[in-house]
Amino acid sequence: MSGRSEGTPFAPHTAETTAEMLAAVGVDEEAELFDIPDAVAFDGEFGIPARSEREVIGDLRDTFARNDDLTEFLGRGHYGHYVPALVDDLSSRSEFLTSYTQYQPEITQGFLQALFEYQSMLVELTGLPVANCSMYDAATALAEAALLADRVRSTSGETVLVPEDLRDGKRSTLDNYVDGSSLSVATYPYDDGVVDLDALRDRVDDDVCYVYAENPTVTGAIEENLATVGDVAADNDALFCVGSDVVALGLLREPASAGADVVVGEAGALGLPTAYGMGLGLFACREEYLRQVPGRLVGAGEDAAGMRAYTLTLQTREQHIRKERATSNICTNQAWVALRTAMHVAMLGASGLADLAEDCVRNARDLAADLDDLDGVTAPLHDRHHFREFAVGVDDAPAVAAGLRERGYAVHVLDDGTLQVCVTDLNAGERDGLVAAFAEVTDR
Repeated sequence: MSGRSEGTPFAPHTAETTAEMLAAVGVDEEAELFDIPDAVAFDGEFGIPARSEREVIGDLRDTFARNDDLTEFLGRGHYGHYVPALVDDLSSRSEFLTSYTQYQPEITQGFLQALFEYQSMLVELTGLPVANCSMYDAATALAEAALLADRVRSTSGETVLVPEDLRDGKRSTLDNYVDGSSLSVATYPYDDGVVDLDALRDRVDDDVCYVYAENPTVTGAIEENLATVGDVAADNDALFCVGSDVVALGLLREPASAGADVVVGEAGALGLPTAYGMGLGLFACREEYLRQVPGRLVGAGEDAAGMRAYTLTLQTREQHIRKERATSNICTNQAWVALRTAMHVAMLGASGLADLAEDCVRNARDLAADLDDLDGVTAPLHDRHHFREFAVGVDDAPAVAAGLRERGYAVHVLDDGTLQVCVTDLNAGERDGLVAAFAEVTDR
């Protein structure tokens, strides 16, 4: 290429090639390719005054000092469980931290094997034969499953059906993903914390290609009629997707046995501290969807010497030569995070994972019983079995939450009369303090 290179040396463009590309798309300059609001457009100045290292550290210390020191009883998709020190130690080895995508299997066999084991764990937990490694988070996994339904559906429908109570972050991600496609999103209601089956039957018709249900639900209720929901989807040739998480799957019935075609959710409930944004999406599906799986798959085979070996066998997001055939624009995966989850699950083992899941049921039940004994408090609000979290009925939820915050506790406010409380092994020891704070606040 002649002339001066522009941009990086890895993607050089001369003025002539740039003009040719702009002409091909019908614009005069690169700025026309973007729609950036003036309020956030870069004006040439960062507005960040120069500071010494010592001054920056001081500023950060002052900023962090403004954080409230609260005991969190928060959940709704973000869960904290104790992460063993061994997970931190092993996952911090340089072989893992310096490894990017495992394009060169001959030098990344250990990492590839760990990811293969992660996939195998999800296969056992979901009952489905294919799992990838991995998705950004539960929200992107849900949205990718909707696009998969659009590609593989046997019905002509174009409606994605999700619960009315779907968490806002998941819903907004789903809306973003289907924008520009032929799909549209509709909802069905809950009844006493779980799927309203009659309403679901009324809303599932030939125009529905995808039915999504959660177990546990967003308020922690165990969905007792999951198989019936699957039957409703199957009767209308819609893909049935179940949302769950890696801890709940250690105790609940396998989604595949309830008719699930795809299982999505949060795998980062193990291996990660609560991050409120950082996640790890699980994605498992039936074998007939193998070529439609977003992200990457690690497979096992043999090398030239006949030894067991691992490699990336499917990379659907980046058909390096035929990008127009890519089935997903997921640009990378959460390989290191998946590694940590696999380490944590392996450390727990089958019985340890089941014990942890049973604690999630027991702790929620016991805390709800303690709160229900208080005047003016109803817990759980829904007459269901619960996993980790549950809704709480009070007279003035915002005022109660504010009073709890003053006493050092954070809970969710769902509406004027409803709170949500989540208890795990990390905050179970603060249960008595939370109950006492509830008693003080509601006794006003």
